Amino acid sequence: MSDIRHLSLGLSQSFPCSYLPEQHEQLLVNRDAVDVGQFEQLLALGFRRSGGQIYRPHCQGCQACVPVRLPVQRFQPSRSQRRVLNKNDDLQWRVTTHPTPDQQALYLEYICQRHNDGPMYPPSLDQFDRFLVCDWLEQLFIEAWKEDELVLVAVTDLLPNSLSATYTFFQPELAGRSLGTRAILAQIALAQQLGRDYLYLGYQIDACPKMAYKTQFRPIEWLDGQLWRDWRG
Repeated sequence: MSDIRHLSLGLSQSFPCSYLPEQHEQLLVNRDAVDVGQFEQLLALGFRRSGGQIYRPHCQGCQACVPVRLPVQRFQPSRSQRRVLNKNDDLQWRVTTHPTPDQQALYLEYICQRHNDGPMYPPSLDQFDRFLVCDWLEQLFIEAWKEDELVLVAVTDLLPNSLSATYTFFQPELAGRSLGTRAILAQIALAQQLGRDYLYLGYQIDACPKMAYKTQFRPIEWLDGQLWRDWRG
C-alpha cells in the first residue's frame, strides 16, 4: 500500500463558508502528487477532492463538517427510499468513464437554475473540468435517462475498496422525483455489484438543511477525528 506519511500539507486562506452563513472556512490542502491508493487512505482520514486538489476542512473554532460513509454491503433501503425507487422506475441507467457534451450541458443548466446565488455561478465548461475531472484516478459518470433525455449524472470516483460520490446534478424541473436520493441508491447498488466496502458521501453538516438527506441512509458511519463510528443520531 502506498505510504501517505511523506505527503506535505498546507493551509488555505480563510474565505466565506459555502454552507453556513456568516462563517468562514479554511482548508488543509495536499501539496503533493498522489496515487489512487493514497487518495483512498486520505478519504478514510476525512479528505475530499475538487478536480485534482485534495483537501479537508480545517476551520478555526468550527467542526461542523463531519465526514460520512456507507458500509454498502450492510445497506437495506428504507420504506421511503423504496418509494423513490418506484417513483423513478421509468429511468434507464448507463455508466460512462468520460464526460460527454450531454453531461456538460446538463451541468450548466443545473448550476444556472439551482445554484445561481452561490459561488459556482455562472458555470462554464472550464469550471466543469476543474471541479469534476481528475486525470490520476478512474471516474464513473452514472447517467439516468428518461427516454432519449439525460436527466441525472452522478460523478463517482472508483477506488480499490470503495466508491466516492463526488457530485450529482440533474434536470431541475424533475426535483420532485428526489433524484439526489435516487443517485445515492444507484451508487450504492454499483458499489455492491463491484464488491466495494464503502461509499464515501462527503460531509454531513447538521446546521445545513441541504445535507440532511445523507443521514437517511443507514447504517452510516461518521469520522470522529480518529475512528469511524456508527452514526450518533
